[in-house]
Amino acid sequence: MSESPILLTPGPLTTSIETRRAMLRDWGSRDPAFIALTAELRARLLAVARGEGTHVAVPLQGSGTFIVEAAIATLIGPTDKLLVLINGAYGERMVTIGKRMGRAVEAIRWAEDRPVEPARVAEALRADPSITHVALVHCETTTGILNPLEDVAAIVAGAGRALLLDAMSSFGALPIDLSTTPVTAVLASSNKCLEGVPGLGFALVEPPALERAKGVSPSLSFDLHAQWKGFEADGQWRFTPPVQVVAALVEALRLLETEGGPKARHARYSDNFRTLLAGMRRLGFELFLDEAVQAPIIATFHLPADRGLAFRPFYEALAARGFLIYPGKLTQAETFRIGCIGALDRHDFERLLEAVAETVRVLEAA
Repeated sequence: MSESPILLTPGPLTTSIETRRAMLRDWGSRDPAFIALTAELRARLLAVARGEGTHVAVPLQGSGTFIVEAAIATLIGPTDKLLVLINGAYGERMVTIGKRMGRAVEAIRWAEDRPVEPARVAEALRADPSITHVALVHCETTTGILNPLEDVAAIVAGAGRALLLDAMSSFGALPIDLSTTPVTAVLASSNKCLEGVPGLGFALVEPPALERAKGVSPSLSFDLHAQWKGFEADGQWRFTPPVQVVAALVEALRLLETEGGPKARHARYSDNFRTLLAGMRRLGFELFLDEAVQAPIIATFHLPADRGLAFRPFYEALAARGFLIYPGKLTQAETFRIGCIGALDRHDFERLLEAVAETVRVLEAA
């Protein structure tokens, strides 16, 4: 067992030694070498989603929630109206952010185990012409459910509205092709499928949307228009950047390219998920979602109360064996979550399953 635990969470997650080593160097934030590193970062982020020529990359210090808040503050104006499509906690969070920003916000909600239905989105847009923007969570980390990006994007674009995509748990692994899918802004962070470390969010935005957003944000530091203009002017961050986080993410993006890009990463994560699911079912744990809507990012399992298992002792026993899992985030069921992402492969999940089997034997015998 390595000194560091294996993180089976939706981020932070287990990173490669190369990514961690990239943080050992100190960088001057105004130095030409770091400016060049930032330029590489922005170019590589666009390339992951084939956004070259249609979008610009605007990184921002902070967590994924920071970039979502920055995008809503910048791209949703005081006279605009946002429709949020919700089947989990992160859609609910966008509603909270919009209301705190004083923006007009509406929502359509689905059960946590049901994907967004494009037909209901189309109906809502026809019924309310005042809606200017729609927000969708691509892969809802609450459960791991995958929402139908291409269908929703086509409907939103066909209705002449702008789409904001929360791609926190999908960017870098699940297909996002901005050359064919109409998305105004893609929002993601460094510490999920890109396998970087926490501390940096980013938006891939269509330049016309940013141009229209000059002076819109009520925040100084969360103003994505001003952040973009700063990068375009001299390649520098407006405020002190997380230099080691940037270096780690650039290295992680290089590793993604070496692996074969998002398609290859998706294949590895899918293999992780299949290994996990087969083993957990052998041990008597059932998946919360229908497999047809389950993304290979994070899996939610029922905690079988009839076997006398409770989350806290289950978590602590696995942690003692070097594996950190995640509590459930559902309102309707007692569950726990296991991430399939990070610098891990099926051998790590085979070891996890051995630890789960041993943990269950000990807890059920107690």
